[in-house]
Amino acid sequence: MATIYQSIEILSKEKGIDPQIVIDAVKDAMLVAARKHFRTTEDLFAEFNDETGALEIYGVRKIVEAVQDPVKEISLQDARKIDPQAQVDAELRIPKPTDVLGRISAQTAKQVILQKVREAERETVFSEYSTRVGELVNCSVKRIEGQDLMVDIGKTEARLPKKEQSKLENFSVGDRCRCVIRSVEKAGKNAGVIVSRAAPELVMRLFEQEVPEIYDNTVLIRGCAREAGERTKIAVVSRDRDVDSVGACVGMKGMRVQSIIRELRGEKIDIIEFSEDPVVFATHALSPAKITRVSIIDPAEKHMEVIVDDTQLSLAIGKKGQNVRLAAKLLGWKVDIKSEEEKRREAETAMDALVPAGAPVSVLIDHGLAEEIVEQLIAGSVGTVEKLGSMTPEELETIPGISPEVVQKILVAVNSYYAQFEPPAEAVESAEPVVEASAPAESSELEAAELVSAPGKADPEPPLESVPQSAASNEPAPPSVSPDLKSEFDTIKNSEDVG
Repeated sequence: MATIYQSIEILSKEKGIDPQIVIDAVKDAMLVAARKHFRTTEDLFAEFNDETGALEIYGVRKIVEAVQDPVKEISLQDARKIDPQAQVDAELRIPKPTDVLGRISAQTAKQVILQKVREAERETVFSEYSTRVGELVNCSVKRIEGQDLMVDIGKTEARLPKKEQSKLENFSVGDRCRCVIRSVEKAGKNAGVIVSRAAPELVMRLFEQEVPEIYDNTVLIRGCAREAGERTKIAVVSRDRDVDSVGACVGMKGMRVQSIIRELRGEKIDIIEFSEDPVVFATHALSPAKITRVSIIDPAEKHMEVIVDDTQLSLAIGKKGQNVRLAAKLLGWKVDIKSEEEKRREAETAMDALVPAGAPVSVLIDHGLAEEIVEQLIAGSVGTVEKLGSMTPEELETIPGISPEVVQKILVAVNSYYAQFEPPAEAVESAEPVVEASAPAESSELEAAELVSAPGKADPEPPLESVPQSAASNEPAPPSVSPDLKSEFDTIKNSEDVG
């Protein structure tokens, strides 16, 4: 039986657990097997003999004067047959044979031992790795289970799920890789250590290893947003004004960042300078796009609006929205990107919305409508005069408090309101003769102009208005002759008479 104890020690070293935990597991397994074999409900006790290395099982009974439960109690007389030193109220241990336990009992004991050892192993792994979440570890692929990889991280195995793998990577059994400890599960289907190649912490740990300024805290990493296999944005800031944070991470001719890119199988990395001002930080985070302006919409809810030129909109959004999505993760703000044209249209829409849709119904108070009636109309969702004018009397009477008499008052007030926009009747009448008199004058002027301008035509006759009319009849008066012409006419006539 000494080999059992040796086996327990070997198992404890392999699993990294306390040997006493394994011994307790063996005891519990033997008790379960004994109860199943002896088919009894009495109290059993298992003890491991360190001298012989044997596991002994006892039935425990209480010594009493009068036995009421023969399964768990024994009389003093019967007890002294087994142990002459037995006393009342003491416990008597009756040895149980272990060699009679068959194959079924041994199989049951094996299952219990494995379960107990597995639970102890999980507890040990949890206590050791739960404080190491986010730490970079070197792994080697041990086996492949479906789409998940089982990797060896030293003292235990860890699981690398499919969702924690990069799209650009493909591992085989025996390959070595570097991962970060994502989480440690104590129970459940995926109990154990979960490692990741897609977490942002992997990029941060790689920069800490490659950049001495980050390792000695001269340059600090203030945030990292990543879409594994495609692009990563990391924000850094320098605590020394003489040290360029971005330049330190890039390295001479890009050597430092290129080594990290090779580790990530060609994933693109944007190194951004951190700023406490969210506007400046947003301008840096959305690079390589050029930002026109940034507006803070709601500081409490961390909501901002970014305006870019129309030619920079697609660059700012990125492929399938990747650039703005990573920038929003890095900022921790909700980011809305709009072009100048889109912002201009929104401003025009907002200005149009400020224009009232119609005159408020309260203006009818100036036209004799009582305030109580106006309040009833507003309560009935009639807020403008235009809507009120489009309603029928039947529709108005459906409003609470509006009677046929009130409808007449409303009609009078509405007509009075619209009457102020109509021109006065006197102005209309005075305007009509002017229009009638002007029309013939214009036509006569046009006719005269045509007669004068037409070549080869005789001079037009004077208009009738220019011929003097006689007072007695409608006949035209004889033409008048000037004095000079009359004297010349008389002279010519006298000379003819003399001749």
